[in-house]
Amino acid sequence: MAAIKKISVSPGIFWVEFPSADVRVLCGCPVDAVKHLMRRGLIVPIEIAGISCESGPNTILLSDLPIQNGKVCNRSEFPVLQMLYRQGMILPGHPSNTGALPTLVGSRGQVTGQLNYIFRGNYGLVSREELIAAEVEPELADEIMRMKLAFAFGNIRPSEKLVRPLFLGREPIEIGNGVFVRRERTNVFEFSFAGEQVVVDLNLGPGEGYECPYTLDMHLLEREYFSIVHMGDGDGWDMNRPAMGSIVLFQGRIYLIDAGPNIDYALNALGIGVNEIDGIFHTHAHDDHQSGLSTLLRRDHRMPYYAVPMVRDSVMKKLTAAMQLPESEFSHLFDVRDLRLDEWNDIEGLEVKPVLSPHPVDTTIFFFRSIWEGGYRSYAHLADIASFDVLRKMIAPDNAPAGISESMFERTKNAYLQKVDIKKIDIGGGLIHGTAADFSDDQSEKLILAHVARRLTQEERAIGSGAPFGTIDILIKGVSDTNRHRAFGYLSDYFPESPKHMIRHLLNGKMIVFNPETFLFKEGQTADCVYLVLNGSVETLRTTGTSGHILTAGSMLGETQVLLDVASTETYRAASFVRALRLPKDVYIDFVTRSGRHANIVSSREQLDFFRNSAIFADSVSCVTLSQLTRVAELVTFDKDKIMDPPDEELLLIRSGSAFLTTPFGHEEHVGVGGNIGAMAISRKPPKGTQLRFLESSDVYQLPLDSFADIPIVRWKVIETNRKRYADRRLVPRK
Repeated sequence: MAAIKKISVSPGIFWVEFPSADVRVLCGCPVDAVKHLMRRGLIVPIEIAGISCESGPNTILLSDLPIQNGKVCNRSEFPVLQMLYRQGMILPGHPSNTGALPTLVGSRGQVTGQLNYIFRGNYGLVSREELIAAEVEPELADEIMRMKLAFAFGNIRPSEKLVRPLFLGREPIEIGNGVFVRRERTNVFEFSFAGEQVVVDLNLGPGEGYECPYTLDMHLLEREYFSIVHMGDGDGWDMNRPAMGSIVLFQGRIYLIDAGPNIDYALNALGIGVNEIDGIFHTHAHDDHQSGLSTLLRRDHRMPYYAVPMVRDSVMKKLTAAMQLPESEFSHLFDVRDLRLDEWNDIEGLEVKPVLSPHPVDTTIFFFRSIWEGGYRSYAHLADIASFDVLRKMIAPDNAPAGISESMFERTKNAYLQKVDIKKIDIGGGLIHGTAADFSDDQSEKLILAHVARRLTQEERAIGSGAPFGTIDILIKGVSDTNRHRAFGYLSDYFPESPKHMIRHLLNGKMIVFNPETFLFKEGQTADCVYLVLNGSVETLRTTGTSGHILTAGSMLGETQVLLDVASTETYRAASFVRALRLPKDVYIDFVTRSGRHANIVSSREQLDFFRNSAIFADSVSCVTLSQLTRVAELVTFDKDKIMDPPDEELLLIRSGSAFLTTPFGHEEHVGVGGNIGAMAISRKPPKGTQLRFLESSDVYQLPLDSFADIPIVRWKVIETNRKRYADRRLVPRK
């Protein structure tokens, strides 16, 4: 029998097992890695000494890179929880509790970052001082800390008490029982045992991403005045469904409640492009509710982030630990808008009330309402609540070091049972989740039971219903055309100097719905209209095989073909249900001519297309944003053999020619047409001795930092690129 077993689980995820050494390694742990292992039968229910539990890994090998192709690579929270609790490695009296801890293997920086990430995932804010800094009143801060200690069994423990860190440097290290691992080069590792070796490569290829473990049906949503779209009623262990989440549609605006794993996949299935989202309301920092935040950065403007300050700080500390970013970066990536706890907050007419919910990390439930005929229409989102039995057992005297007061228990119970029209409830059970039985007498019009990875029992089905992915509950029926309202906004931004009556003339165009996977335009064909994308996502494809990109709401398709009367150089394919406003060719040409923009648009078209096809601006950057960037870009020429440092306050985008980048750590890179260099002020400084040399006379666009620093997807791409270029490679053995 082979001493080593290696299985390719999914892109960026491998399983390496050493049966005789009792070492099982999860190599790569992006979001939902546990669900992929379940899907492949590498985590299965088992019974040991009469106790039901699960099989699974006991070691995690981390990616050297915290981000690849825009995706966070290391999300060890749920794999570690699976080992500790579902395998039983930390449970008292469990046969799997042998004193061994889950092992984290990786570079010192990545392991240390994951220890901090796990720590914040366990506890959130961890002191009275941190809570007060997050605008919590001192008396409430004391009460919250007592509650946290009750959930933590009286002791907040560092992550090193839960996992065993192993720092992988230049030399091989032993995981245990004769199993060794060494790094061959960045993200490529060799395992050896009993005279055998296997190599694992955790690098993602160009355009490659981590996969979703489940499939979802495509939906075409109608944008009602006030409605709730259900994005999932599973939990972090459900390999068949998304975790608990919802979308609030209000007056044509789209608000998320939480952002769980694979939210990009879910949004695409619902026909929602990431640029369409008008904000997120956030309950807490557990990965099945917050790991999708990094996906929401793939847009061309900062997303409004709504939470009470203590939740915001808790999420910020955990997210930046996973992404290996300074905490100050959070406000550059999101438009932070703090909510007041236990008060109704007016968000452009939508009233929102966050209420404290007892949980190991800082958590609120949310109530949403809007006035209508006969009174308020309301929705309550009760994610990650605790059962009344659990809370009742926590009641302790006010002078006890851990516990909750009788008054906190009553306040919580009353909040949970508040009557609303629709209420979604976490019934995950156990020590930190709710139960359906607590709501058997709830007077709300409709109860939805969620946050479970199983079928509802007969007793639960008698209390509440499920909410399959994509189902909608309408609270206030809509009568206005919200899509044309959005179209007016996009066109007004794109043509800021055009009279409103001329823009309204364009709005008389026909609304077209494209089914998923259908073509809007094909490469080589001319166009008889321009499409303004309003909902959904469109991917661009070329027969040359060059990488395409994703376009979302606000994108104008076919404009070049119509204005220049040329054939399309690429194919536009609907990646979801796509709703677009059709602007007939003659009407559009007349509009831009009367607006005095025809010559300007035509003359700048080549530059705009070049920007759109460059990697740094390719995805989710709308035409409006690209137009703004092209207006501030300055084209300069650098002579052959010109030598310079990567600039701090501007980004260089090579239009023609090429350059060669070298660092003292051994990185060498040929930067050709479409490549970018610089903007060091928003990422790590290059090591002393870094040199950029132009190999030929080169035309280069210079973009000032302030023109793109608040475009989240561009900012993140700059950070990722510079991390790869200027990483300290002295830990990697030289061949």
